[in-house]
Amino acid sequence: MSWNTLISVDEFAEAIDRCVVIDARHDLMVPGAGRAAYEEGHIPGAFFLGQDTDLSATKNGRNGRHPLPDPDTLAATLRATGLEPARQLVVYDAQNGMFASRVWWLARWLGHEAVAVLDGGIEAWRKAGFPVSREIPASRAGTFSASPSRAPSVDASALLANIDTQDRLVVDARAPERYRGEVEPLDPVAGHIPGAVNRPVQVNLRPDGRFKPGPVLRQEFEGLLAGRPASALVHACGSGISACHNLLAMEHAGLRGSALYPGSWSEWCADPSRPVATGPTP
Repeated sequence: MSWNTLISVDEFAEAIDRCVVIDARHDLMVPGAGRAAYEEGHIPGAFFLGQDTDLSATKNGRNGRHPLPDPDTLAATLRATGLEPARQLVVYDAQNGMFASRVWWLARWLGHEAVAVLDGGIEAWRKAGFPVSREIPASRAGTFSASPSRAPSVDASALLANIDTQDRLVVDARAPERYRGEVEPLDPVAGHIPGAVNRPVQVNLRPDGRFKPGPVLRQEFEGLLAGRPASALVHACGSGISACHNLLAMEHAGLRGSALYPGSWSEWCADPSRPVATGPTP
């Protein structure tokens, strides 16, 4: 059996010996916090991948804060965890799946289907009474390589044209105050892509930090779709990370085919010729 959206703690504990495990903890304001937390204690056998290093390319001031990594380089990184083409990959974090969902999307972008986010993250693992470890696993020789993507994406030029056509609905995953342009702690310009609507990632979650059931998420996203197919949605955020949370929620709800704008707001606002909107969802 394989999982391709979410995996529960109990399911994971049963299958852990058959899985490659990635710790994706991160803090946008304190970049070294994820690695430090990993070294203090992680799920046994887990490898750490850094959002700013292993999972992103070099920034050039125009390509956003977390540019997509080189596919072959990322594939080599995943091979070093022992990943095989059909082996189950499980990713977790301590931020309600926000950073783990980025790894989930990247794995699918490289063509790997058997990848799931640990629902509830490391806190759910600890609360269930399972152990953590400080042992760093040795590199392993896997055979995984990039293959045709299972994760559609769009670029800034497509979204610029979409402002006039409105063929696709852009869904912004950032906190409402950032979407409205009232505050902007990370990027030099505040606001959002004109025509985008706001669905902050917290809306996908239950009070305990696990994802809402698939049927509930489906009903909510179908309200946003308003009769459109799932492929008409493009997900964005600050730098292409939290947008993946909405993508994962849609896939868990059985709504497949929506796309990611990887550069997101940090790339969009780097070009002063691109228009900026502020205020609430129209």
